[in-house]
Amino acid sequence: MVLKNATILVIDDDVDVLTALRLLLKPLFKEVVTEKNPSNITSQIERTNYDIIILDMNFNGLVNTGNEGIFWLNKIRKQKPETSVILMTAYADIDLAIRGLKEGASDFLMKPWKNEKMIETISTILESKKSNTSKTKSLNSNSVEIIGESEVMNDVFVKLKKVAPTDANVLVLGENGTGKDLIARALHDNSNRRDKPFVKVDVGALTASLFESELFGYKKGAFTDAREDRKGRFEAANGGTLFLDEIGNIGLGQQVRLLTVLQNRQVTPLGSNEAIPIDIRLICATNIDPKTLADEKKFRKDLIYRINTVDITVPPLRERGTDITELSRHFVALYAEKYNKNPFTFDSGFISKLKKHDFPGNVRELQYVLERAVIMTDGSVLKPDDLVFSSIERSTSSTSLETKSLNLDDIEKNAILTVLEKNKGNVSKSAKELGITRAALYRRLEKYEL
Repeated sequence: MVLKNATILVIDDDVDVLTALRLLLKPLFKEVVTEKNPSNITSQIERTNYDIIILDMNFNGLVNTGNEGIFWLNKIRKQKPETSVILMTAYADIDLAIRGLKEGASDFLMKPWKNEKMIETISTILESKKSNTSKTKSLNSNSVEIIGESEVMNDVFVKLKKVAPTDANVLVLGENGTGKDLIARALHDNSNRRDKPFVKVDVGALTASLFESELFGYKKGAFTDAREDRKGRFEAANGGTLFLDEIGNIGLGQQVRLLTVLQNRQVTPLGSNEAIPIDIRLICATNIDPKTLADEKKFRKDLIYRINTVDITVPPLRERGTDITELSRHFVALYAEKYNKNPFTFDSGFISKLKKHDFPGNVRELQYVLERAVIMTDGSVLKPDDLVFSSIERSTSSTSLETKSLNLDDIEKNAILTVLEKNKGNVSKSAKELGITRAALYRRLEKYEL
């Protein structure tokens, strides 16, 4: 489902929330309707078939105080069962939100929300809805392949092949956007646990108060609003794989609790004295430099040894050489199908412009850049002008004089790119400035596929 064709209804009794969401979502979607009074939900959804409803969990009314969101969720599900509902809640109401998921909500978000997370959640739901009604390949499919033929990626594949069939704990390292979650999923899908649960937790986003209840579960009455027993993520992943993302962001207190569970291979839910045995394969990921993890003031070494039987470093896109060409073909074909466009070809300068960019956001950034290009172009040939990088992206582009890699090929490639950029693509001037002949420069352009 194309974002621009989607309609959204936002229901919240806070006018400031409605205004903020309308300003955020209006440029991205076909229609964004806001409603302050939840009593009007029935008439609203009777008049219009909304693709997504964003529903606050608490209102100032007297309907099931504390459970208003559940009440109205059930109303919506009964009247329009095909409509996806995203619940919005404060941290104090997380148990209600989880109950909402059981009642049929598609997802929930915490207040205050992050704009990027809000848009990502909506997009994921729309993609899922489309995949259920067509054969369009979903970007969020677990079967998305890891593309790459570069030497650094071949090293990753070799490790994957050796490690996946084992039960060894794995620490996946790499910058944001490199695809650490895909590596984690590939480890699970190629393991002996592939038919068991794969449970992902962004532990870096959990507050200290939520960490234990989310991971280890709790018993009814363990704390205020603990109205029923709830399994933690460890227990939910029993027999399968538990993927703890952003492990480097948890505090020392949380590290101690995690270490205890991993040593004893059992969890004790909050409010219980009974330990539950667990059998999981643990995969962790972080974008934090290993040197920082080695600082005992920030991360316990005994925990590192527990989670890091084997480490796999996912290289940044700028170090993957010709992979950018294959990735570009893959994403362009994917988005051409998604947006019902004819297949695209590349102008000679299209890939060259991509390779000049440093891609600080890595594969994720490349993906979004190419999606914009596919959406905005009117023809069937993608040209350099179809590539638009944001000011943030351009500020860290490889056209900078700073050379991040000390590899000789990388240094030479970056020097060529810098001089070509300076001379606006003039080969003769660039060759003269580099101190080589035109023929020598052409050979190097061919070598680096520039």
